Amino acid sequence: MAKKALCIGINNYPGTHMDLQGCVNDANDWAAALAERGFKVAKLLDDQATKAAMVTAMSDLIGKAGKGDSLVITFSGHGTYQPDEDGDEVDGLDEALCPYDLQTKGEALIDDEIRAIFGARKAGVRIVLISDSCHSGTVTRAARAEKDADTRPRFMPMGNWLPAKLLPKDRAGKPATTMVAPAGTSPLMSAYSNKLGDLLLSGCKEGPNNYSYDARIAGRFNGAFTYYALKALKALKEGATYADWHKAIVKYLPSASYPQSPQIVGSEGARKGKVLA
Repeated sequence: MAKKALCIGINNYPGTHMDLQGCVNDANDWAAALAERGFKVAKLLDDQATKAAMVTAMSDLIGKAGKGDSLVITFSGHGTYQPDEDGDEVDGLDEALCPYDLQTKGEALIDDEIRAIFGARKAGVRIVLISDSCHSGTVTRAARAEKDADTRPRFMPMGNWLPAKLLPKDRAGKPATTMVAPAGTSPLMSAYSNKLGDLLLSGCKEGPNNYSYDARIAGRFNGAFTYYALKALKALKEGATYADWHKAIVKYLPSASYPQSPQIVGSEGARKGKVLA
């Protein structure tokens, strides 16, 4: 039984004016923690994490896994949404992860595509998804945790990357560049399968006006969720479960500086599973 992981971290989003600062640190930190627990880790950082590279890496990780294998995928970067083209979204919007070449290539990695990749798995493959991003809302600034810290939600408005002709229209008939989606679930949530025993840990609640924040803590940039999730992980007792881990994380978040509520999604059996076993 193999243990493999893919850690993605994207700070640089050329052409969007929405660069982040803690996502590459997140990916490196997750990779180090997973390697310590026996995982063979691959990483995609900044310009490595094009849409094509993300699709290939996810497809290889999941497609080559066999029964009993344990997989972990972490994503730190912007989330976004775009107009739904196949009619399967009630709110008319597909949720998506933002690759490095989001604006230069004009393509996000949408939930439908991620779901198809995950659907190719063999029976008995266990997957843990860890998302430090947000997928719906308006862009605001978080409270500054430290002097000169430039903290912001990890959400990319459509108007920062989609051409005007592809944007939905507001009530005045003009391109709606910053509209708030009425629903807004993570693409990783869409890929998650309760039936197959998946588990999802995310930095914030699903839906509008919930954010995962880029943070500066102790002089270093990280996702607030990643920082405290890894801090909690180090303090867990031997044999701790995912439910134990989540309980430890929410002792730190939400906070005054980072008003986000980390979530755990999974069956009772998945929640009771041993952390990163």
